[in-house]
Amino acid sequence: MVVQGPLVSIICLCYNHARFVEEALQSVVDQTYSNIQIIVVDDASADDSASVIRKFIERTGRTDIYFLPMPANVGNCKAFNKGLALATGEYIIDFATDDIMVPERVEKQVEFFRRFDHSVGVIFSDAIYVTSDRKFLYNHFEDLMRKKIIKAIPEGDVFKDVLTTYFISSPTMMIRKEVLDALGGYDENLAYEDFDFWVRSSRKYRYNYTIEKLTIVRKTSSSMSAGWYKVGDPQLHSTYLVCRKAQKMVKNQAEQKALIQRVRYELRQATFSENFKEGELFYHLLKELTSLSFEDTFLYILIQIKLPLAFLREVYNKLKFT
Repeated sequence: MVVQGPLVSIICLCYNHARFVEEALQSVVDQTYSNIQIIVVDDASADDSASVIRKFIERTGRTDIYFLPMPANVGNCKAFNKGLALATGEYIIDFATDDIMVPERVEKQVEFFRRFDHSVGVIFSDAIYVTSDRKFLYNHFEDLMRKKIIKAIPEGDVFKDVLTTYFISSPTMMIRKEVLDALGGYDENLAYEDFDFWVRSSRKYRYNYTIEKLTIVRKTSSSMSAGWYKVGDPQLHSTYLVCRKAQKMVKNQAEQKALIQRVRYELRQATFSENFKEGELFYHLLKELTSLSFEDTFLYILIQIKLPLAFLREVYNKLKFT
């Protein structure tokens, strides 16, 4: 077991993961890199997650595992920040307790991170996606390339890339604590954290990736991603707020063009998922950023008359991605 090296704080976030949390925490305890700080935050789970966590800690006999059971559900961003307040490691991992770390993950990521100076604030890796019962679905980068979402994996200055393209599997990230400290942690006003974190951190820090598959990510019906673009999806409003932040951060025409591309995409998604309030917000933001096209205006008309179009979006996605 590797002992030498900087402390890594692993903030394990649990919400209704009773079925998976023991396996997830065991994968943390089984890391080949031993200089880790384990912080477990249960965000007032409605199932018996807290009981499973307590029993796990008791069984391991470890007295160095911090357990924070939240008295009320506060959401992912605030729950993470509660854990971050206790973190003392040089590096931070935000780890959902329905996922699994391969045993060498922390060791390999620390080794990789230490190749770079402090201009690199975040590293990420490939991932294996599985069903709730661990049946293989796909490999992260391979799937993105198959769907032609990316041709190559961006790294370095990725500000423009994170505005336009999903390419980072959030569960695979390791982050310098100084980055999170500089940002003040996650924005607790948002329904989800990763897009905002990518935008704000990549403005000041560089990103690097390793092609190794170091995390097994579960896709379940309760995963946050399962709620994307459903009617009333609160994550869509958070995306709008992040785009507003990005509007103040862009430095050149290429970045402005990337933001316009993102806002146009979200306008279409909002319209065809029947999230008309957010659609109107994205339309007015787009109007501030650039001259409107015929399609932009047409989408706005559809928003105003509130056409039920969600079924068309579902059919389109099935035809395109299956």
